[in-house]
Amino acid sequence: MDPVRNPYAPGAGQRPPQLAGRDRELRAFEVVLDRVARGRPERSLVLTGLRGVGKTVLLNSLRSQAIAKLWGTGKIEARPDQSLRRPLSGALHMAVRELGTRHRAPERVESFLSTLKAFALKSNPAGARLRDRWEPGIDAPTGSGRADSGDIEIDLVELFTDAAEIAADVGTGLAIFIDEMQDLSTSDVSALCAACHELSQAGTPLIVVGAGLPHLPAVLSASKSYSERLFTYMRIDRLGADDAAHALTAPAEKEGAVYESDALAALFGHSGGYPYFVQAYGKATWDHAPVTPITAEDVRVAAPAAEAELAVGFFGSRYERATPAEREYMRAMADLTEGPAGAVSTADVARVLGRKPSSLSPARDALIKKGLIFAEERGVVAFTVPHFDRYLRGRA
Repeated sequence: MDPVRNPYAPGAGQRPPQLAGRDRELRAFEVVLDRVARGRPERSLVLTGLRGVGKTVLLNSLRSQAIAKLWGTGKIEARPDQSLRRPLSGALHMAVRELGTRHRAPERVESFLSTLKAFALKSNPAGARLRDRWEPGIDAPTGSGRADSGDIEIDLVELFTDAAEIAADVGTGLAIFIDEMQDLSTSDVSALCAACHELSQAGTPLIVVGAGLPHLPAVLSASKSYSERLFTYMRIDRLGADDAAHALTAPAEKEGAVYESDALAALFGHSGGYPYFVQAYGKATWDHAPVTPITAEDVRVAAPAAEAELAVGFFGSRYERATPAEREYMRAMADLTEGPAGAVSTADVARVLGRKPSSLSPARDALIKKGLIFAEERGVVAFTVPHFDRYLRGRA
């Protein structure tokens, strides 16, 4: 098979040639966009799932839907060590610039940009020297008296309210997309929930679409008790056998290639239906297959190459971030895990290691902060990466 014509794309956040199995989410968001644009009440949206299920790809696809409806959009990726102010100011700047060309009152847009600049500048540390101060790239004078109190919860409510008014002026909506949402600080999560709550009550045309790991709903709930009613939650899971097959066959057919049914079954067995793995095994199989139709034997020959690449780029890079104590904790989890995303008891991990559960809390908490495991519920943890247990057992 010609490697130049290989249609598969196993990249981080890279849209696959065929976005299979996500029609339900795309249709639901289409309804949200139309309802908000017509002044109907609608909740913001949160996507959750393990790594490799295509949350970022879906988030980008939802953003494309909003852009097609002439919405103003902006996107950020949350980081544990970064305040929300800077990236959010950039995202809102982009969103309002998209709307500004259609606004009939340029002075209103400039007034908002002045407010946005004041909000952004509050990210500078108090007392910072002039040469150390960050300047946002907003071509407007700095406003005062709005979104500049220094209290992120107050400021975000005011900022979102003003941004939504700009969108309402042009008869459309505004959407902010936040990837890795679980990495927001506690204060930023609280402020975001408060702002979304205020906007939903007022019926303004601004929504937040977040994506994160499976414990994101618990993060939001711990911040504001009403968050469980504030967002529509969508659990993004692995693909079924039919959808996984469609993700492989549709792009292959465009290149004049087909799969035998046994080959598709073998690829589903290796990938588990996780979209990133579907692309990784599909790419390796294409490169190793001599001719079409692609057979189960081609899959068998190609699988070690796919696993070697995953071991370095997908699994290995995460494993290297862990300390020896954290790796020991994960290896114990791997010995107890059943299935690609099985959960294990922290008490069982302690038993396997011959330690008291309290003595393992630092390692467990560090792994959660690094995004390698998550707490499904109290006393239960699981890997954020599918098949990570298999990788760790292979290393042993």
